[in-house]
Amino acid sequence: MPADVAAHGMVRPSFVPPPPIRELRELTRYRKTQIDARAAEIARLEKVLQDAGIKLTSVASKVLTQSGRAMIEALIAGEHDPAALAGLAKGKLRPKIPQLTAALHGHFGAHHAIVAARILAHLDFLDATIAALDRQIGVQVAERYQSAARLLADVPGLERRSIEVIIAETGADMSCFPCPAQLASWAGLCPGNHESAGKRRKVATTPGNQWLRRTLIESARAAARTRDSYFGAQYRQIARRRGPNKAAVAVAHSLLDVIWHMLTTGEVFADLGADYFTSRHDTEHQTQRLVSQLEKLGYTVQLAAAA
Repeated sequence: MPADVAAHGMVRPSFVPPPPIRELRELTRYRKTQIDARAAEIARLEKVLQDAGIKLTSVASKVLTQSGRAMIEALIAGEHDPAALAGLAKGKLRPKIPQLTAALHGHFGAHHAIVAARILAHLDFLDATIAALDRQIGVQVAERYQSAARLLADVPGLERRSIEVIIAETGADMSCFPCPAQLASWAGLCPGNHESAGKRRKVATTPGNQWLRRTLIESARAAARTRDSYFGAQYRQIARRRGPNKAAVAVAHSLLDVIWHMLTTGEVFADLGADYFTSRHDTEHQTQRLVSQLEKLGYTVQLAAAA
């Protein structure tokens, strides 16, 4: 019986965080659902505008900038003159008023105004909810886990919300995970392994903590855009061969390794640098490889050392 096996200590127990972490998890997970709902509402607002023939995002980068909000509120109020709507542009959109005037020609009707007004009201409610959750989560992290949050703040790609999710999901206590590989497996960031009859097949990553996995992949994409960073170099090296999605998962795995070591040892983050991979190349082997490639193309190569 499974109960007898567990009673004799033959099954490793699952990770059950203490009550303060469970409370923090409830807040961070609910905040994430509200952020997702906000993104869905913005996409719904864009669909309403497209249905009305308003091509605002063909000129502006986002639909809900200060300029975009002012134009949408004017449309709801009954203003349909494209020139008057384009005149509400602010900042960097001011030079694009002619393009905006052309993009704001449409057939924004009364039913569009009703839906857009309710979406804006819902967005305001979601913004207030997310801000209140941010404050409450910030208070709890500052009271109990300020040292861990301060330690992780130096890691590229990690910002306040992602650090709060990492603390809430792992408990900032790495004693529950004997090694970083087990933490990565628990988070669902390990390569899947499907072997049958001596043959291995490529499968997706292992199932794991979806909240932590999603946050780390988002952080990995942010770390990949940092300059002079090891994570950026790792992302570019893998993305060339295997694509951006696999590269993001690999960087997320590396981030989790770093997080495990930092929270275990208390050491401050030290970036290996963007030249980590190139500095480890064997220059003689690389020279021979490049010379052989040129010779295959029909060239005669003579090498001379640079001054």
